[in-house]
Amino acid sequence: MKKKLLILVVAYNHEKFIKKVLERINDNLSNIYDSEILINDDSSSDNTLEIIKNYSNNSDRKYKFTILSNPINQGYGGNQKIGFLYAIKNNFDYVALVHGDGQYAPEYLEQLIKPFEDEKIDAVFGSRMITKNGALNGGMPFYKFIGNKILTYYQNLMFNEKFSEFHSGYRVYKVNSLKKIPYNLNNNDHSFDNEIIIQCLLSNFNIKELPIPTYYDDEISYVNELKYAFQVFIASLKAKLQNYSIFYDRKFDIKKKNKNNYKLKDKFDSPHKKVIDRIKNNSNILDLGCNDLSLGNELKRIKNCKITSVDINPSEKNYENFIRHDLNLGLPNLDYQKFDYILLLDVVEHLDNPEKFMKNLKEKVDRNENLKLIVSTPNVAFFIIRFMLLFGNFNYGQRGILDKTHKRLFTFKSFQKLIFQSGFKFQFLTGIPAPYPLAIGDNLVSRLLISINKFLILLSKNLFSFQIYSEIKPETSIELLLEKAKNKANE
Repeated sequence: MKKKLLILVVAYNHEKFIKKVLERINDNLSNIYDSEILINDDSSSDNTLEIIKNYSNNSDRKYKFTILSNPINQGYGGNQKIGFLYAIKNNFDYVALVHGDGQYAPEYLEQLIKPFEDEKIDAVFGSRMITKNGALNGGMPFYKFIGNKILTYYQNLMFNEKFSEFHSGYRVYKVNSLKKIPYNLNNNDHSFDNEIIIQCLLSNFNIKELPIPTYYDDEISYVNELKYAFQVFIASLKAKLQNYSIFYDRKFDIKKKNKNNYKLKDKFDSPHKKVIDRIKNNSNILDLGCNDLSLGNELKRIKNCKITSVDINPSEKNYENFIRHDLNLGLPNLDYQKFDYILLLDVVEHLDNPEKFMKNLKEKVDRNENLKLIVSTPNVAFFIIRFMLLFGNFNYGQRGILDKTHKRLFTFKSFQKLIFQSGFKFQFLTGIPAPYPLAIGDNLVSRLLISINKFLILLSKNLFSFQIYSEIKPETSIELLLEKAKNKANE
């Protein structure tokens, strides 16, 4: 059974070129594939639509022709979105993008589709830069050539790729692969092509590059080169930094999510490292919001601690002293007087009502005068978040300070207020640097960045702390003071 191929021709004010472009599409493709030519006129103001209709009505070509005409101009990217949706809805196997101005040779379609004989190929891109000096010999203006080279070098560096060109519009996609990426969220202008490449790379698509000839003549360019270059720079930067949980854009939220967003951070300065270093041996610990128990297991191994673990998520393994419980429903029924430490690491920001939770916790531990609580939370006043706000950005993401599961955000002052008004007092309060080793690997650079961040925290913990780390104890309640006063008076 033949594979289904859609040849998507995007056209806008191409009355001088469109007929010749259609004529140059090789009939042999219809012998190999169940083929259809979809021409989408993007509300042209010239005779493009009339020429398309006349050609399709009077053509003896083997292809089925389908003509669309947008009532309102959708832009180069918007035109592709409509064509891709058509391909998906009509169960095509491949969709090939052809420009109505003939800048990319339609004769090369067969060569570009051939690599799909390998089922692992997700997309094929035609490149004008593979053949040395081919782009310049084909009439590409020198400033465009240099700009193409610079932007391609930048993007290869950002995504650790080796493409000869990121900016060709001659492409063929496997339709099943298109279904996996949110191309509908991309811009409607010419930056669409760049954003869809980023989405393909983030999805680990198998992309094949093939050489194509360059053709520049008297076609009209609708690309604002400076705007396009800026869009490429920003989109690539955002996609890269999103991987580090600094920026967030849903169109680049593609990578498969780990069931557990939180990793044990015991090899560099972090709340986990501080807990491991500062907790006393043989302690009895209640770990509220224990996640995957990795910290508890480490405390057992290194400090011989006894751990009671609580979390809402069922564990994949049966752990000793593990309690499945939703902290938003209150505290589990336990003997809180027996614990030496209670851990609340990155928990309070996930609670519906941290004030009520901490008040209830104070009531549970009020008579345990030897207890120490260790509490950490992200610092929303971290300088990167402030910098983003300066430009009007405040986007929740998959992890980090603006993790989408966070329900409350704290600064040092608001966190201190929560602790004091809940009836606790601070014994130790400090800032934690950003987890650079998680972002760029545990290496010399990340260690240097942590050292710099720690020095900056000394200058301003409010501004440069990624997280807040505290060790607190319950204040003696008025009720308990009254009881003690009565007892002392009766001695």
